[in-house]
Amino acid sequence: MIYPGSVAQVQWGSGEWIFLDIGFSSKKKSCGLLVRNEDRPRCVTFASAKSEIEREVNKGNPLNLVIEAPLSVCFDSLGNPTGRQIEKKGGRTRYWYMGAGSAMMVASMYLLRELSKRETSIRLFEGFVSYKSQGPSDHEKDVRALQATARNPALGLIHGPNDLKRPDDKLSSAFIVAGFDCGVPAVIEPSRDCLESFDRDTVDAPPEE
Repeated sequence: MIYPGSVAQVQWGSGEWIFLDIGFSSKKKSCGLLVRNEDRPRCVTFASAKSEIEREVNKGNPLNLVIEAPLSVCFDSLGNPTGRQIEKKGGRTRYWYMGAGSAMMVASMYLLRELSKRETSIRLFEGFVSYKSQGPSDHEKDVRALQATARNPALGLIHGPNDLKRPDDKLSSAFIVAGFDCGVPAVIEPSRDCLESFDRDTVDAPPEE
C-alpha cells in the first residue's frame, strides 16, 4: 500500500528510508540509489533499482520512499497543465509536463505500479533537486543531499501540497491516469548549500545522531 507522506512525517526515526534519483535509460546506470539508512549511494540501472527496492519491500517492513521525480501534477482552472510553484525559481523553470520531468514521471509510474500491488506500507515522498550549478548530473550526490535533508529538514525545504499550487489550480497524484492514486506527497528539497557540501569522493554515511 502506497500513501503520501506529509511534512510532519519527515522524521528520521520513522523507519527505514530509501532514496532514489530515478533515471530511465536502456543501458546507462542512470539512477542514484541509497537503500537502507547506512548504505553508500550507488549508480545503477533502472532495472537494478527496481529490483532492489522490490526486495526491500518484500521484507514487509514499513518504508519511507523518496523519489526524485514529479509525483504530483497541476492543472489550471481551464484544465491546462501548469507548473507547480516549486518549479519556477529565479527565472528558471522545470515543469513536470516538459522534458526530463515528464520522462522521470513515466519511469516512476512503472516502478510505483508494481509496488502498489504489495501489502507493505510505503510512505511516499518526492525529492526535488534542481537549479544546481551547471555541470554533469551527480546522482550519488543528489541522493546524499536528499538523505541529509530528511535527517535534518533545516538543510532545505519541506513543501506540503498547499505550497505546490495557486488557489484555483487542481493538484493530484501523477498516477491517477494510470489507474492508481498515491496522493500528493510532501516534497523534500535540499538547499543549494546542502547540495554543494557533498563531493563524489566523500560519500561516507553521516554520523548517527
